[in-house]
Amino acid sequence: MNILLFGAGGQVGRALRRALAPLGTVTALTRADREPEVWGDLAEPEGVSRTIRRLRPDVVVNAAAYTAVDRAEEERALAFRVNAEAVEAIARACADVGAWLVHYSTDYVFDGSGASPRREGDPVDPLNAYGESKLAGEQALARGLDRHLIFRTSWVYAATGANFLRTMLRLAGERDALQVVDDQIGAPTGADLIADVTAHALRSVVPADAQGQAGIYHLVARGETSWHDYARRVIERARAGGRPIAVSADAIRPVPTTAFPTPARRPLNSRLAVDRIERAFGLRMPAWTEGVDAVVDELVALRAA
Repeated sequence: MNILLFGAGGQVGRALRRALAPLGTVTALTRADREPEVWGDLAEPEGVSRTIRRLRPDVVVNAAAYTAVDRAEEERALAFRVNAEAVEAIARACADVGAWLVHYSTDYVFDGSGASPRREGDPVDPLNAYGESKLAGEQALARGLDRHLIFRTSWVYAATGANFLRTMLRLAGERDALQVVDDQIGAPTGADLIADVTAHALRSVVPADAQGQAGIYHLVARGETSWHDYARRVIERARAGGRPIAVSADAIRPVPTTAFPTPARRPLNSRLAVDRIERAFGLRMPAWTEGVDAVVDELVALRAA
């Protein structure tokens, strides 16, 4: 199959380059690709739409997004252009050429209340502009295209890029104590897991044109934790692996969300149920600790090399 990948320079995009390669030919575009015939910057929806109509791929995978949650409160128009208007343009172009579209969304479409994992059909009510823009993208896509997979995920990390795991390792090497929020709960989810599940799902739906499997799925690791306990896990694993870190896990102090005021409100409950994706594609999602430990081990080994 011929696959067009937007957002190939991000955490998930880089993992997708690897995971999608065995499926066929992958044209990987980043925001820096701004040639008239090949356009990867979603801030200009017409450019990406034109690219799809020219290349006529079998599958479009959109891993690009506006993800600056706090800045979105001031840059609302840009967030909606990238996360909603561009997604709508991509969906229409995919409909014109008969392509499947994979798109990634977020737990931020929910209001973060309660303590139970949210299911795909639960009511949505975003707390901030970023969440509103991602929800608008989901809705526009579903209106404009039948052949689609929307994967909602959360707390994404990788061995590269800017993410919480790497930030904790850096700060732990610079300070002798840390304060980390303990009242937000979710499941850290690796970019590699997201990419591998995406490739597995495409193998299932595209050759068979299985439109009955189209729709929204929650794609996260199993289990749950707080940012505080997540940080402790990262630090303990790195120290056990021999990384020189001054701060001990016991020196990571739990604090409430209110200790770190931000322009955008954060959901306290980021739990997402994974029953639907497991049933649909014959999967068993791994525990969040497995992926986190593997990436910490990788980063420790790289530093030692």
